[in-house]
Amino acid sequence: MRRYAVTFLVFVITLPGFSTAYAEDPVYTGRFSNLALDGYDAVGYFTEGIPVKGSREYSYDYKGVTWLFSSADNRQLFVQDPVAYAPQYGGYCAWAISQNYTARGNPRNWTIVDGKLYLNFNDRIQSRWEANISEFIMAADQNWPGVLSK
Repeated sequence: MRRYAVTFLVFVITLPGFSTAYAEDPVYTGRFSNLALDGYDAVGYFTEGIPVKGSREYSYDYKGVTWLFSSADNRQLFVQDPVAYAPQYGGYCAWAISQNYTARGNPRNWTIVDGKLYLNFNDRIQSRWEANISEFIMAADQNWPGVLSK
């Protein structure tokens, strides 16, 4: 019986406009996307109180990813102060960050606390988050951004 050794070579190619969205990324994007917040308008959470889809017509590059906005006014507000509108922890799930691991943040599961936007993975995780937001924020603040290197 013959045995063969098989060697696989893996090449990682970074293509323009694509982000791997692994935990090394400071802003979460989908695996084959370069859009922050899955294309939702970061400013809309503050001005309209709901998630609002953005448009490529009103885009802005910040922290190596593309942010979309629903209007020129919202885009301008973000450009003037992106830290005020960008989600905490790069848009990763805030509860997961508090538990010292990463998970995608869902733009439909969000909370604004003390003027800051936080995302969660899903409804179940958001319920956990809402049970003790202040403690989870303290833990997540301690874990961020070190959790990205895990």
